[in-house]
Amino acid sequence: MKLPTLRLNPKADYRLRNGHLWIYSNEIDNKYSPLIACPSGSSAIIENAQGHFMGIAHINPNNLICGRIINTINPSPLDIEILQQRIKKSLEIREQIFTSRCYRLIYGESDFLPGLIVDRFYDTLVVQIASVGMESCKDLIIEALDYCIRPNNILLKNDHKMREIEGLPSYVTWVKGAAADNILLEENGIKFQAPVTNGQKTGWFYDHRMTRARLKDYVKGKRVLDMFSYIGGWGIQAAAFGAQQVICSDISEFALTHVIQNAKLNKLNNVSTLLGDAFDVMHTLQQDQQQFDVVILDPPAFIPRRKDLPKGIAAYQKANLQALRLLKPGGILVTGSCSMHLPAADFVNAIYKAARKSGGNLQILEQGNQGPDHPIHPAIPETSYLKSLICRYIAQELPLLTGSSKLN
Repeated sequence: MKLPTLRLNPKADYRLRNGHLWIYSNEIDNKYSPLIACPSGSSAIIENAQGHFMGIAHINPNNLICGRIINTINPSPLDIEILQQRIKKSLEIREQIFTSRCYRLIYGESDFLPGLIVDRFYDTLVVQIASVGMESCKDLIIEALDYCIRPNNILLKNDHKMREIEGLPSYVTWVKGAAADNILLEENGIKFQAPVTNGQKTGWFYDHRMTRARLKDYVKGKRVLDMFSYIGGWGIQAAAFGAQQVICSDISEFALTHVIQNAKLNKLNNVSTLLGDAFDVMHTLQQDQQQFDVVILDPPAFIPRRKDLPKGIAAYQKANLQALRLLKPGGILVTGSCSMHLPAADFVNAIYKAARKSGGNLQILEQGNQGPDHPIHPAIPETSYLKSLICRYIAQELPLLTGSSKLN
């Protein structure tokens, strides 16, 4: 079947020429090639204003991101052979890096499969489809994953907010096998059970794994507070790495139940939980004059849209100020952000302002990013979203006395 052609406006091809994979609806020359003529989920040939081939894209005429490039080599739509090739390439680098088969297998645009996320938990795959184009290829995706990985179980976890934006229905269903809700995984040598059907996103967040591994140098023998803990990705690892005590706090009772289960799984008896809103919990801990050697702060995205940037920066500053007030002098703050729209420099500045407002100062000991199973596409800044800092909190020093003697 001959594919329709969409032509771009003059100079609208600069991002595609540099390797970006998104096309915005205002970049289409609607007089030459009406976008509305392309059915949602269809494929189309993309040309620049001069008629030169730019690639094949999945089309959604009802979205601001109306096209996602899937092929720049030839005018062929996504097929089983292309899917298998790209899955094998993604698998190759993960197998090289990770000793256990627990990782993000497909990271959308960065693995040249825009709109597709696949997390692997040994022999179980959890798939999230975030574009109408990938939804139209759902059966091919399942077939290709089954061929390349041979998993026992495949879960379609399609209940996230991006599907609503794309005009797609929400559903969760096993398309191969039917594992229990709690699926075993391993990260940094520590075992967890992730609630893949009822938990957040795919049930687990692999992205902070490299920074979580660094906890081992900071938590031994320490009292640790893990805020926004979810099911204990940070806190359980801190406990396993030798922390004297770990308190995990989250607003979800469901999540904290899994914290206790994961502590038992690793035979840890130094983990407890606190249920409640993070800001309220930290305020109460301050009133109780509680102090910790290490505070971990990994909140959800405070900046879901670019226009939320000022409000979100204020939220990061507020949360980190409360965390710093719970730290002993010389204590360690491990803080993160998953807000794509937050520049790294603004994140650092927000944390520094929080430290100054608390009456102290900071030393940034380490800066982290997402792990190698979340590779960054150099032409697509949206693929680089994760930021983390490991900081040492320095209490306010006493001022020098007027007229103090000179050093000998």
